[in-house]
Amino acid sequence: MFIPDKSKRMQEIVHIESISHMHDVFGLAKPKHPLVSVIRFKDADIKQEYHNIRCSFGMYCVTHKNETDGSMRYGRSSYDFQEGSMVFIKPGQVLGYDGHQSSAEDPGWALLFHPDLLRKSELGKTIEDYSFFSYDITEALHISDEEKQSLNILVAKIEKEYQNNIDRHSQKLIISNIELLLNYCTRYYDRQFYTRTNLNKDVLAKFENLLKSYYTNENQLDIGIPSVGYCGKELNMSPKYLSDLLKKETGKNAKTHIDDFLINKAKNRLLRSTESVSEIAYGLGFEYSQHFSKIFKIKTGMSPSEYRSLN
Repeated sequence: MFIPDKSKRMQEIVHIESISHMHDVFGLAKPKHPLVSVIRFKDADIKQEYHNIRCSFGMYCVTHKNETDGSMRYGRSSYDFQEGSMVFIKPGQVLGYDGHQSSAEDPGWALLFHPDLLRKSELGKTIEDYSFFSYDITEALHISDEEKQSLNILVAKIEKEYQNNIDRHSQKLIISNIELLLNYCTRYYDRQFYTRTNLNKDVLAKFENLLKSYYTNENQLDIGIPSVGYCGKELNMSPKYLSDLLKKETGKNAKTHIDDFLINKAKNRLLRSTESVSEIAYGLGFEYSQHFSKIFKIKTGMSPSEYRSLN
């Protein structure tokens, strides 16, 4: 059972900066490699002093959990793992776990890799492109048995590489398999977005209604232009997940949707009122009219004044 935020112990934050420290948390021997490790939950037992506290991670963590009676918390969200659930954690995120053990025969694994492992690699340059590392824990990836088998093979290859004698090829092969695993997870998330298409359409409708009501209530005059973060919070989603969901459904991310919404409102006001460009900009929530004019020209190919004169 998860300890709620009001618990004093859950307010504590322990910083876990190394793979070695993570092994200590799980009561495991020192890692075979200082920058990468696979923790098998069946072999791990979280030490009592780490129960019901929050930990900040100094590494990437890809976690696959089979059925468990425990739960995890990321930010203010608590999540009870379902069978075949995956969560992605990046450095700096804070996670809490109550330490309960899974009743499943194979409770799963966690792939840990430190940013230093990737520093000189191409993956180090592209790791931020894997947006699911910024999803909320409630937006976990749910995989099929077949998908699980594919990932298990890659994890076993990574494990074998660092457990064998390290040579000049080891790091490249480890990173290549991590990248391949992340690419498979990207595919599986695409599949998950696709199979939830009806739900996604509901989210799209709610997103559009949220923008409309934002301006109907004139929130822009106090808060400014609606941000992706604001919209995600109102829709109970992480900004990245909302943006990716919309991109899969419509071909446009959340920021583009917001910009398009603003430009359409601006066009109406340019043609239906005598307000100056500055007045329209401020009325839409822009802090600077130059910013509004820049976005308008990018979207339409002309300045607001040119658009008004041509129509």
